[in-house]
Amino acid sequence: MTGGETLRLGILGGTFDPPHYGHLALAETARVQLGLARVLFVPAGDPPHKPGRPLSPAVHRAAMVEAAIADNLAFRLSRVDLDRPGPHYTVDMLALLREMYIGAEFYLLMGSDSLAEFLTWRDPAGIARQVFLAVMERPGWTADVASLEREIPGIRERLIWLDAPRLDISASDLRQRVQVGLPIRYLVPPAVEAYIHDHHLYQGASSSQK
Repeated sequence: MTGGETLRLGILGGTFDPPHYGHLALAETARVQLGLARVLFVPAGDPPHKPGRPLSPAVHRAAMVEAAIADNLAFRLSRVDLDRPGPHYTVDMLALLREMYIGAEFYLLMGSDSLAEFLTWRDPAGIARQVFLAVMERPGWTADVASLEREIPGIRERLIWLDAPRLDISASDLRQRVQVGLPIRYLVPPAVEAYIHDHHLYQGASSSQK
């Protein structure tokens, strides 16, 4: 990049338990469509919106992300949530990243399911002030943009719709497939599949402790 260009960064947060091709397709589409210099994958440390389900230990989720993105030099793991105490809210994570990358322009990557629930997030207006929302449509989810605009005036101008493939892959389904012995090949990168098998993840109630 030249000195006069603004650094454009994508942010893809999630539990990544496990990361899969849906995450990677969203990130790569955003990288190309938005001209992003990098996409930061931000594993959640203690997501307040997912109570009651034990997450795999952070060391495993971070390692799986690193394995998933190893072949794309524009993708980076960010430990901004993992290395601080929870609970972890997106609005706080964004403020920290803005301190790390002063002057950068941020694009928060999400599915239309997340946008549909955006008003339930902590300080959604504060999030919209800090980033553009780059949204991939997901089957069965349609956000009420008019309601969003009423609650957060100006958010319509912060929305960007991504032309990403609609891969209906969910981490919960992948965990269930592993638990019952079904294959996850072609749903996650081979390195992630190998890591899951090598560390016996998702193979029972005690798997999250291994």
